[in-house]
Amino acid sequence: MHDVDLVVVGAGPVGLYAAYYAGFRGLRTAVVDSLPEPGGQISALYPEKMIYDVAGFPGVRGRDLVAGLRDQAEMYAPTWLLGQSACQLERLADGRLRLTTTASEVTTRSIVIAGGIGTFSPRPLPAGTEYLGRGLDHFVTDPTQYAGHHVLVVGGGDSAVDWALTLEPLAASITLAHRRGRFTAHASSVARLRDSSTTVLTPYVVHELSGRDAVRRAVLRHTDSGDLHEVDCSRVVAALGFTADLGPLNGWGLRVVDRHIAVDSTMSTGVAGIYAAGDITDYLGKVRLISVGFGEAALAVNNAAAASDPDAALFPGHSTENAA
Repeated sequence: MHDVDLVVVGAGPVGLYAAYYAGFRGLRTAVVDSLPEPGGQISALYPEKMIYDVAGFPGVRGRDLVAGLRDQAEMYAPTWLLGQSACQLERLADGRLRLTTTASEVTTRSIVIAGGIGTFSPRPLPAGTEYLGRGLDHFVTDPTQYAGHHVLVVGGGDSAVDWALTLEPLAASITLAHRRGRFTAHASSVARLRDSSTTVLTPYVVHELSGRDAVRRAVLRHTDSGDLHEVDCSRVVAALGFTADLGPLNGWGLRVVDRHIAVDSTMSTGVAGIYAAGDITDYLGKVRLISVGFGEAALAVNNAAAASDPDAALFPGHSTENAA
């Protein structure tokens, strides 16, 4: 059992910044996330990609941004409850909240939900899923592991095209297969793909993966003619997107609009003690950017601190005046 002042649900960039800000406000904080490592979608989907719209960084690699945010949060030693999903929530007689996760219980005065898009699961290939972990991956966590391999990337969105471009200098060869002739990735990325050494096959889907102990070959099927095409490959990256689910949060009494949580200008969900920030929120004029989420995290934490303690000021002062 953990007893804290504030629980942050979600350890993506916005959740990590909320953990820092809660510590800055002097709040004992716990961070809950279903993934075993912090970073949310960045760590799971694009740790090696460059991000260009974070204030103060002309460009920052996803992995480096997460590392910096975690170091910032660690200044105030939050309790990390990683690899645990937030489940049941109940209100105690004294008004505090008790959150049950898949591995522990936490009592708290306030909660900030910074779960991004909620729990996300990768969309599987139509065939060959038995090779998951044996050459088939949904996420690329370390590009160097693909060095010298013949790599098949499946998908037509930003993740698929970006991984093809990222792995091209390392791999022995790159083949990208997409089930449509038209890509949904950014036009500039597709243009770079066309100019690269990548073999682009459209419109094709995976018909079969084969290999004794690991992937060694893929059979692709043309979606129009049904013709089969063989590709030698020792690694497959299935970048087909993912499905999102708010899961148990749907039972917390929150107002959910199209899988997003409605909030007001204080980031309150309308349920006493529960706030939200980041991509998971919805309000008039909402813009889903990391930079916007950082500001929402600060709003959520400061309003939570003031609402739970009558003696606490809403404005925390400037960090230059309140250095740890």
